[in-house]
Amino acid sequence: MRIPSFPTIVRTFYTLSNATSRALPQHRALLPFTRGTVLKSMPTIPFLGSLFSSAASRDMSFPVQKSDDEWQAVLNKEQFRVLREKGTESPFTGEYDKHMPSSGVYTCAACEAPLYKATHKFKSGCGWPAYFDSIPGAVTRHTDRTFGMARTEIVCSNCGGHLGHVFKGEGYPTPTDERHCVNSVSLRFAEGDGEEKSKV
Repeated sequence: MRIPSFPTIVRTFYTLSNATSRALPQHRALLPFTRGTVLKSMPTIPFLGSLFSSAASRDMSFPVQKSDDEWQAVLNKEQFRVLREKGTESPFTGEYDKHMPSSGVYTCAACEAPLYKATHKFKSGCGWPAYFDSIPGAVTRHTDRTFGMARTEIVCSNCGGHLGHVFKGEGYPTPTDERHCVNSVSLRFAEGDGEEKSKV
């Protein structure tokens, strides 16, 4: 019998705990026993975060610099959890997962810097908005070692807000063979070309 790797066990536990937190409230008999809030992303749990997280993007310098208190004043609770604490929204729940406009720009929810054109978006079926490319210079990549594995994290180049991760070589019929898997809560959509400057 093959024993699963530790990162696989952690991902499975996280997926099941989030699925359970969404499924239980539907059963009225179990309502007194359900959780009142959705669990935070695994990397923000102190014990696991200290063992498996990477502070690479926190060590980088970005044009927009704000304290946590300043970010909390302009972001809602979920936006702060994802953009500043590197959380992840549940799959298939985001506003932009199935949003497929023919034109327009997706901007950073924190600083409104243009990140992706509508023409970069494609249907991946992964549960989060997927883009095959970004606006040049808008997204910064670095290695993220959460969950004990190496992935490519993407952050807003203007404010350092966590967007999601990039996956390569999955075989999607796109020009780059990349999937920028982005949290909807990290984005806003605007009509137009997005050439205007960020508000922050």
